[in-house]
Amino acid sequence: MAEELQLPQTQEKSQIYQALLPQIEALVQDEDNMIANLANVAAALKQAFGFFWVGFYLAEEDELILGPFQGPIACTRIGLGKGVCGAAFEKRHTIIVPDVDQFPGHIACSSASRSEIVVPVLKNGIVLMVLDIDSDQLDAFDATDQHYLEALANMIQEFVR
Repeated sequence: MAEELQLPQTQEKSQIYQALLPQIEALVQDEDNMIANLANVAAALKQAFGFFWVGFYLAEEDELILGPFQGPIACTRIGLGKGVCGAAFEKRHTIIVPDVDQFPGHIACSSASRSEIVVPVLKNGIVLMVLDIDSDQLDAFDATDQHYLEALANMIQEFVR
């Protein structure tokens, strides 16, 4: 049986990330299966922060294919440059969207999503996947999220084969 994540009682975002990232690293270090690891990473982030949707889209040529996620049903395929995920895939950098209704070409997989952060996972300059996190609140993501989620992306690229 999996252990429950132990997080600080305070709601300070950086403290939660600081406690969570080493726990995620310990969780994935002895597992070779990428899908199992990504599923646990998505579950850990959802559990820690209560985000509306957390998941991965895996890069396959010029398209992103839905991978492990936590949350409601999601879009299955996203083209290069399409929506926030496709834009992060194409530009190879993190994109924070305070209000998804203001993002040109936003793909509304769920009308409950209000803000979003997408972090590409790169290895040798190639996007392997993107980590997509949606909130049902406006302006839910900031530089703190970007900093820690990019550190998580670096950790993830280490166990991707």
